[in-house]
Amino acid sequence: MNLIPISNVNLHELHIYKELRDNAFRADNSFVADSSKVVNLILETDIEVKSIFATQAYYDEFRELIENKNIPKLYVATKELMQTIVGHKVHHNVMLHGIRPKECELKQLDKHIVMLDNITSSENVGSIARSASALGINSYLLPKQSPHPFGRRALRVSMGHSSHLKIHIYEEIKETLLILKSKGYTIYAAETTQNALPLSKIEIKGKWVLLMGHEGHGLSTEVLALCDRVVYIEMQEHVKSFNVAVAASIIMYNFKHK
Repeated sequence: MNLIPISNVNLHELHIYKELRDNAFRADNSFVADSSKVVNLILETDIEVKSIFATQAYYDEFRELIENKNIPKLYVATKELMQTIVGHKVHHNVMLHGIRPKECELKQLDKHIVMLDNITSSENVGSIARSASALGINSYLLPKQSPHPFGRRALRVSMGHSSHLKIHIYEEIKETLLILKSKGYTIYAAETTQNALPLSKIEIKGKWVLLMGHEGHGLSTEVLALCDRVVYIEMQEHVKSFNVAVAASIIMYNFKHK
C-alpha cells in the first residue's frame, strides 16, 4: 500500500475535500464521503474511488479492505492537518473521493420502491435511505430538485447505505407515476386525507411504490389523484404528524411484513 504523505496544505489534488459541500457535485459526478463507517461501506461496492485522505491509524486498521480496491491515490496526514485543509473541525479520520455510480433505469428497479416527492432536507433523504436498506427495500426514487443521496450530508446520515441502493432520479412526478403503474406497480401515498386508509388495515400485495411527500406541504391533490391508495399512520389526536423519515420507516416496515 503506497501512501502519499501530505505536508503541503495547498496541494491541488486535495481541494475537492474542501470544495464539495453538502449537495455539490463536479461535472464528472465526483462526490466526497466522510467517516470510516461510510467509507468502508462504499469500499465494499463497485463504486469507482479516486482517492482516500486519511490518518495513518485508519490505513493501519483497514489495510486489507483498502488493498482489495485499486485506488490511485492514498493520502495520509494527521487529523490536525486534515482540519486545516478542509477548513473545519474533523470528527473522523478518513474521507473518500469517488464517482457516483450511473443511475438505474426504472425497468431495473425492484418490486418494492420508496419514492420521494420534493423532499428538501438532506438529513431526511439520508435517513430514509438508511431505513430502506435496513428493511430490504433496495430501490430509491427521487426528484431531480431534491437533495441527492450521494450528497455529502445525506450520504453521512445514511451511514453509507445510499451506496447499496438502486437509485433513479426522475424529472416529472406525474409522468413517472404513470410509467410505474403501467409496469404493474400499485402506488401507495402516505398522506392524511378523507379517503385515507389506516396503516393497520391496509392490504399489501405484489409490486408497490411508497410515495412520501414534502416535509411541510405533503402531496398535492393532482399527485394523490394518480395514486391507487392513500395510507396514514394512526396516532394520538394531539400529535399532527411524524417526521417524514420516521413515517417512511414505520410504513416500510409494515409493508414488508404484511
